[in-house]
Amino acid sequence: MKLVIRNFLTVIRRFKLAVILNVVGLSIAFAAFMVIMIQLNYDFGFDKFHKDYDKIFRVEVVPGSSSQALISHPLDDRFFESSPHILAGTIINPWIENVTFHLENDSTQKLYEEKSTIVSPHFFDIFSFDFIEGSIKGTIAPGNIFIPLSLSRKLFGNEPAIGKQIIHSNWGRQTVIAVYRDFPANSIFNNSIYFAMSANDNDRWSDFKYNAFIRVDDPANVPLIVENFKRSFDSKSNLGSNVSIRLTPLHDVHFETDVLFDSTPKASKPALMILFAIAIVIIVIAAINFTNFSMALTPMRIRSMNTQRILGAQRNIIRLSIIFEAISICLLSFLVAVWFVTLFAATPLAKLVAADLTPASNLLIVVGTALIALLAGLFAGLYPAHYITSFTPALVLNGNFGLSPKGKKMRNTLIGIQFIASFTLIIGASFMYLQNYFMQNSSLGYDKDELITVDISQIENNRDVFTNQLKSYSWIKDVTYSEKLLAGSDQFETWVRGYRGNDIAYQQLTVNYNFLKVIGIDITEGRDFREEDTNLQYGVYIFNETARKKYNMEVGTSIDGFWGGISGGEIIGFIPDIKIASFRSIVEPMAFYVWGTENWNRQTDIAYIKIKSGTDMRMAISNIHATLAKLNPNYAFKVRFFDEVLQQLYEKEITLNSLISLFSLIAIFVSIAGVFGLVAFDSECKRKEIGIRKIIGASTMDIIIMFNRIYFRILLICFIIAAPLAWYAVHRWLQNFAYKTPMYWWVYLLAFVIVVVIVISTITYQNWRVANEDPVKAINNS
Repeated sequence: MKLVIRNFLTVIRRFKLAVILNVVGLSIAFAAFMVIMIQLNYDFGFDKFHKDYDKIFRVEVVPGSSSQALISHPLDDRFFESSPHILAGTIINPWIENVTFHLENDSTQKLYEEKSTIVSPHFFDIFSFDFIEGSIKGTIAPGNIFIPLSLSRKLFGNEPAIGKQIIHSNWGRQTVIAVYRDFPANSIFNNSIYFAMSANDNDRWSDFKYNAFIRVDDPANVPLIVENFKRSFDSKSNLGSNVSIRLTPLHDVHFETDVLFDSTPKASKPALMILFAIAIVIIVIAAINFTNFSMALTPMRIRSMNTQRILGAQRNIIRLSIIFEAISICLLSFLVAVWFVTLFAATPLAKLVAADLTPASNLLIVVGTALIALLAGLFAGLYPAHYITSFTPALVLNGNFGLSPKGKKMRNTLIGIQFIASFTLIIGASFMYLQNYFMQNSSLGYDKDELITVDISQIENNRDVFTNQLKSYSWIKDVTYSEKLLAGSDQFETWVRGYRGNDIAYQQLTVNYNFLKVIGIDITEGRDFREEDTNLQYGVYIFNETARKKYNMEVGTSIDGFWGGISGGEIIGFIPDIKIASFRSIVEPMAFYVWGTENWNRQTDIAYIKIKSGTDMRMAISNIHATLAKLNPNYAFKVRFFDEVLQQLYEKEITLNSLISLFSLIAIFVSIAGVFGLVAFDSECKRKEIGIRKIIGASTMDIIIMFNRIYFRILLICFIIAAPLAWYAVHRWLQNFAYKTPMYWWVYLLAFVIVVVIVISTITYQNWRVANEDPVKAINNS
């Protein structure tokens, strides 16, 4: 054992640079692997904290070729009762996101804004709530609310929250009857205020406005449940058209991207699998590099190791010492990696990862990485240990040892894997960047520049005052409003109405009469909205070209009203197919709508403020904030540029692309470091050959070209293998988007050039240094 430890300390003293490079490369690889696995564990663990999560399913309606997350109350009631295998069913109103309230007995009436969810009573029979205060027994009724522990601490400190009341602006007094422990962040449900849904629900079959969930006795019975409902229920007699039901497991909802009107947090499985592949590639490359580094030291260590054999050291002990060195360096690198992850968690880059990065919260991943480090050290040490001790000691001491063709083939294979990984990662990261750039910079069909938006629902009664105050500023062009935020989601509210005797479905966005003018949307036929349109009983529509072609619409015709038979508003014009939602969804039939006098008290609370070009935007934001503060000083309004809306719409893709790009760069860095190690190994092994070539007349350039020619052939073969692999991975990922960036040929060429330049530069530098040594000295020392 003394010999093993002595050899290890000798290696550290003699080859400080090599040990440092090994530790840095391995620790970066292990740290990147842990961060990626933490993110993957976060996404693939969505909602798995619920008891019997595998027995919980979301009910989706399939009215045609695509499914939707919304269902009507009568339909879900009929479905819940259709099978004894359904143990419980609940519905959720997904449309209300935030509520504003103040506390009882608060003389200042300080306003709070929190997320809210309206649920039916059986919601708590399906999902797992850990109640800190109170319970659900006999308490689920309108006027009672359930709040998370974090909100309880925020509102009431350490005082009990049970029995405390909040005053809601519309719903009046609400009593806290239970406090639940906050859900983990990886859940489709918010840590929000839960309100009980009214039992007096007179919704119609056509009111598709709820999310529905069921709990079943056995997941294997799901096909039976769906088939039984399909046989026993005649949807056409109730809904006017054939629809079917689809059940999605709760833990898969996070990954479903083909469902309309789905507001749950999403992640792309293909993109996550790319991340997972990168994690594996980083570890494999790090192990290859470590082996290459170890082999690069072989010419300098082989003489001393075999001298120990001459002096009586056993071959197995020497091999054990080399393996011990490799394992020790890997475990040291693992400890440094844990420290790197801790440092990473404290940097702004940590925002790219949704999960908690602290090692204490991810013990399984940390322990798993430690085992990988142990195995990496074991396998990386086996070959050098065998190789160094495979020669006859006398031959080594005489300087006669060589490299077998088999060994050269193995090392070329290992470096080839690194090149394939580098090409694939550069191509993949480039196309992800291009897709995100495409989504953020493609024409939307309207003018988004110099546009500021803010939700003014808290000053609705003073909207005219707000508008007039803003228009008094010389730097403001105009102000307009809409009910929902344009480009704020993947879909908008869908209305089903009658037109010329047929049912039609279209996404609808209610706007102010001057909306199209302010936003810069052209009319292709008919006319724009006018202020006097608001005095009509049923309002007016302007549809897009997709709706016009699909339903054969004409200017001057009318849409049937909500109850049928009553005029529901005239079609006064058409617009081009603009993008009102994200590029993840195709352009659907849609309409801008201006309410008439029959407006159900629906409000257009999203303000759009058009600023003149050249205006100081910071000053503009400041003045808008000041205007809002005068009208309601107790509320913190969120004023933002419209570009921020688009940024938030694609936040998941941007974050994931940034993660993939970051770890791709790490993988490429580690890979290039491996190239340096292999070139150093070849240079040391061929030092004598290089010296002889110099003596017989070869120039430094001849030697450099000789080495570069070998690696260029390897690079070319690896690129031919990597290009189709990268194409397939990118093609699969782009299927998540309805509108995609072209798969440009020059991206592949650029990836090839980048890797070739980096590798050839590394090879040239290393061999230039060896080729410029004294050839006589090189021959004598080899």
